[in-house]
Order: sequence, then structure tokens, then C-alpha cells
Amino acid sequence: MFHDFFHTIHQYVGEYGYAAIMLGLLLEHFGLPLPGETLLITGAVLASHGTLDIWLLLPLAWAAAVTGNTVGFLIGRTGGQPLLVKYGNRFGITRKRLLKVEGFVERYGVIVIIFARFIVVARQLSGIAAGSLNMHWLRFTIGNAVGAALWVGFWGALAYWLGKGIFQYLAELEIMEPALLIASGVALAAGILYVIWFGRPRGRADR
Repeated sequence: MFHDFFHTIHQYVGEYGYAAIMLGLLLEHFGLPLPGETLLITGAVLASHGTLDIWLLLPLAWAAAVTGNTVGFLIGRTGGQPLLVKYGNRFGITRKRLLKVEGFVERYGVIVIIFARFIVVARQLSGIAAGSLNMHWLRFTIGNAVGAALWVGFWGALAYWLGKGIFQYLAELEIMEPALLIASGVALAAGILYVIWFGRPRGRADR
């Protein structure tokens, strides 16, 4: 099941590129339970392979995340969260979850806006919660921008770096394959001889 899911995400990003990642991040950041993190990571891995440009991907992902959270903030600020909960309940946007995130925002303020992106439910609802609690727009905007930069930078850069390392490792492995096969064969032969020699029945002299 997970293999099919990641294959679908990979295919979706591969076909639609930056647009798929931006749309997914934007929709996720104002409440919809979409795999934004997976989209970002997939895009960064594809960028490490040369399919996308990482220097274009990261700012576009940042802009989409900021915009999505801002839309959520406006929904909360204008009293639209009951409507979102009513129609979003089937997607996991429940009143209980929203109240829980609101409690964190009310207690810790802009700190939650910055670090909420690293928690799935909080990432989706933090903007709405901040708007419904009438957080000052400037504080929210700063926290939103900083949080998006940290989240996109962390996952994007990490996935890009790991992707680079994996592809480089595979390339080196392909080059070294003959030598590895020979070394493996020698090690296997040595292991068999060791087992035969020390595993054979010993005579009285050996005792």
C-alpha cells in the first residue's frame, strides 16, 4: 500500500512538476489533509536527480506554504472556520482538533506558528487557529515566513542532499560492481574452505 502511495506521488510530481508541489502545499497549509511534506521531499529528490531545479523548487515551495497558511489565517479571522469544519469533517478537519491547536497557539503564540509545520495536524490548522484568536497580523506574518523557511529548508535540503548521496552511491556501486563481485567470491570461497577445514572430523593427534 505504501509503495503504491509513494509511486503515485512520484508520478504526480514527475508529470506536473512545480505546479503539483505548489498546489499540494498551498491546499495543505490552509487545512486540507494532503501529503505536502511528501510532495516537497519527492520534489527535492527529483531535483537531486536533475529532473527539477532545487534553487527554483525551494522558493516556490516556501511561497506556497506561506500563501496557504495566510489563507487559513484569513479564514479564521473572518469567522469562516465553522464552515470549514462543517465541510472538512470528512477530511479530518474536526472542531476538536481545531480547538486543540487553538489552545497551543493561545498559550505559546507565534512560537507555535513557527514550529507547527513540523507537526502534521498543527501544520494544517495553525493559520486558522491564529486567525480565529485574532493574533496580530504582523506577528503572524513573521512567524509564518520564518516557519515556512525552516520547514522547506530542512526537508527540501535534507531530501536533496540524501538524494544526491544515494544517486552518487548507486553510480559508484555500478562502477565498482566487478570488483565487489570478485571480492565477494573470494570471501565466499574462503568461508567455505574455513568451514570444511575446521569442521572436518579430527584424528587422535588433533585431540
